[in-house]
Amino acid sequence: MPNYLAFASDNYAGVCPEAWQAMAEANTGFVSSYGDDPWTAQACSLIRDTFETDCQVFFVFNGTAANSLALASLCQSYHSVICHELAHIETDECGAPEFFSNGTKILTAPGAEGKLDLAAVEQLITRRSDIHYPKPRVLCLTQATELGTVYTPAEVAAAGAFARQHGLRLQMDGARFANAVASLGCHPGDITWRAGVDLLCFGGAKNGMAVGEAVVFFKKELAEEFDYRCKQAGQLASKMRFLAAPWSGMLQNNAWIKRATHANRCAQTLADQLRAIPQVELMFPVQANAVFVSMPQALIDSLHRLGWHFYSFIGAGGARLMCSWATEESDIEALVSDISELSGHCC
Repeated sequence: MPNYLAFASDNYAGVCPEAWQAMAEANTGFVSSYGDDPWTAQACSLIRDTFETDCQVFFVFNGTAANSLALASLCQSYHSVICHELAHIETDECGAPEFFSNGTKILTAPGAEGKLDLAAVEQLITRRSDIHYPKPRVLCLTQATELGTVYTPAEVAAAGAFARQHGLRLQMDGARFANAVASLGCHPGDITWRAGVDLLCFGGAKNGMAVGEAVVFFKKELAEEFDYRCKQAGQLASKMRFLAAPWSGMLQNNAWIKRATHANRCAQTLADQLRAIPQVELMFPVQANAVFVSMPQALIDSLHRLGWHFYSFIGAGGARLMCSWATEESDIEALVSDISELSGHCC
């Protein structure tokens, strides 16, 4: 039977074996709470080794908390954060960045294929400098983007240089950071701190963990009192080892890259097969684990009636088909077969 949930979201997938095993290994005996444990220490050390820099690391429950608390730590309430008009912090976090920063304004700019147009950003932040306008403070990049595209090292470096030129901090929403690194085949430092990124919200759940994101401060001075923000926001886990241990399981032996590579490869395979169906059109380059396609509404409705789950309101429209570490070739074959068969009847 086809897995009708396989392409709805990478959040739908379960926990990958490496993360599950690490949690099981942490589930022994009595261990100090609130992060004062060997599992948290090991995970932080592995993140520093992965990026090859001495960074400050905090673990929180989800991406909304990671982004919101990170941005709040970089801003005063009269500041603004500039992001792409489709960015998750603008469209899918229920005002949390503004709430946790006590009113910081989100300003949006356009850009092709989900990537910020720096010329448009410059117009946005320089058109006014009076006291009545929220003062620009942070530039936010989403990596991989909400449209499944990926910023190259040169593009991140250009954003970093732009941020420094205009006195901005550069934050990266890396909910699918693993997919971006796997796609680019680069060192993770080359698209973060070496390119001018000050702070990374490093996604774990979409990479195969049960829960948990890492907030990584590449400039440690920016992390002052961030632990208090986490506590106040209900993000300080008492049994922190269960948030931290999966990171050790994923980072050891590069499991995080292997799992992301699989998801990316599945997306490429799905895209290649969908290209052969005349009624289906790829909307954006497939560079990570997302495939956006344009299909007749009758075909979308028929797929939903058949039981397939996918979103058509995320990003720039169309149908978003997400692959994950758990996607199998049989899932791809079943979906493509149904789309091919139904397209002959609906369109």
